[in-house]
Amino acid sequence: MAKEKEDETFEQLKRQLLVRPDSAPLHYNLGLAHGRRKEWDEAITEFKTALELNPGLLEARINLGGIYMRKGNIEAAIQENKKVLEIDPRQINAYSNLGFLLVQQGKIDEGIEIYQKALSIHKNVPQVHANLGHAYLLKGDLDKAIEANQQALEISEAFGPAHNNLALLYAQKGDRESARRHLQEAERVGFPVIPELREDLLSDEEA
Repeated sequence: MAKEKEDETFEQLKRQLLVRPDSAPLHYNLGLAHGRRKEWDEAITEFKTALELNPGLLEARINLGGIYMRKGNIEAAIQENKKVLEIDPRQINAYSNLGFLLVQQGKIDEGIEIYQKALSIHKNVPQVHANLGHAYLLKGDLDKAIEANQQALEISEAFGPAHNNLALLYAQKGDRESARRHLQEAERVGFPVIPELREDLLSDEEA
């Protein structure tokens, strides 16, 4: 039933565009619809058209960057998020995406700087704290990584990615009790934990 409704909405958007081809919001929504169908090239076309009609439609640019990332074009994704921040320096999603992309490129210090700048503007976004923690983990600074993920949980106790990250971090530090507690919390809120880590940590209870 959900797919039928989605298909109906998709066709309705295309019909509406025949009547209103210059509507940026309609092109944007059709881009989202193509994205849900994993039709990346079509989504890119619609987001670009939306931006030609309304360059200030920042969500279209953020989603365009997301599609580029999915296609493996990291540099193009970085440029789209930078363009967003040129227009709106307080756009938290663009900061979060940009930091993630820089870390993906191996530019960990640059990614950390972006995350810290984001948190200086919006300090209550758990995903950014968790992403910052992941960047510190990649640098091998486990204490800072733990601190960042704990800050994410201070904002949202049920934030699964932070519990999962902390399970991994405490396991690396040899604190298996804390690692197991966070792994169980991650599972409780429905976050898919690392299977190998789960097997290792829960083997203590089964022994």
